[in-house]
Amino acid sequence: MKEDEDLYGEQRNSPGLLILIAGLSFLLAISALAWSYFLQSRLDATEAKLTRAQEHIDHLSAQHAEIWRQMRATNDEFGAKLGITQQQIELRAQNILHQQEVSDARITRQQAATQQKVTDVSHAVSNVQTDVGGVKKDVVSTQKELASTEQQLHAVVGDLGVQSGLIATNSEQLNYLKHLGDRDYFQFTLRKGQPASSISIVKLQLKKADVKHSRYTLDIFSDDKKIEKKNRDLDEPLQFYTGKTPMLFEVVVNQIRKDQVSGYLSAPKNTPKPFAP
Repeated sequence: MKEDEDLYGEQRNSPGLLILIAGLSFLLAISALAWSYFLQSRLDATEAKLTRAQEHIDHLSAQHAEIWRQMRATNDEFGAKLGITQQQIELRAQNILHQQEVSDARITRQQAATQQKVTDVSHAVSNVQTDVGGVKKDVVSTQKELASTEQQLHAVVGDLGVQSGLIATNSEQLNYLKHLGDRDYFQFTLRKGQPASSISIVKLQLKKADVKHSRYTLDIFSDDKKIEKKNRDLDEPLQFYTGKTPMLFEVVVNQIRKDQVSGYLSAPKNTPKPFAP
């Protein structure tokens, strides 16, 4: 009886257990289905993310490839430009070196020319100094000669009894008198038998020349008058007055030759212009 009860009890409990198992199985199935759905959703989301990530990676790859292409193009272009620039730089450098060589050569030539000019100037200065030294000696010598000439000159009384100035007896003394500048001096040479010669504002004509006795005779034409100076001595001042305002003139003969005399006419500084030749 007890066995029947146990069997009956087992039979009575079996449907409950099955229901429990079925419920658990259903719950497990629902849970599995929910988990599967969750996993599928996660998988889909992950796949979507992976897809977006791949798309982003593809986009980045495309951008990287474009950037790389542009970089290569830029690099090639820069390299080409750099090559041209380098050639230009080298050519420019060669031109600069050539210009520098030309400039150095020109400067060297200019320095040589300048040095030559300096040398020439130095020689010229040396020569000038030598010339100046010579001129100084000449000046000193001339001063001595002038002093000697001045000592040799002497004043005499003319044929009119008027005190004459210094009388020159040769060309050296006459040059000294010209240098003094007190009066004007006109040199002349007269020949016998020739017409009267115009000297300053007067005319002179030789009539006779006596070499043996150092005497001569000449005529002076002044203010439409003739003045005869007869048998005059060598270096004797022949005095006469002429002009609207009478001024003293002197004729000095310091050389006598056959039919010829030479000497000078001494005239005041304010004498009118000489006769036209």
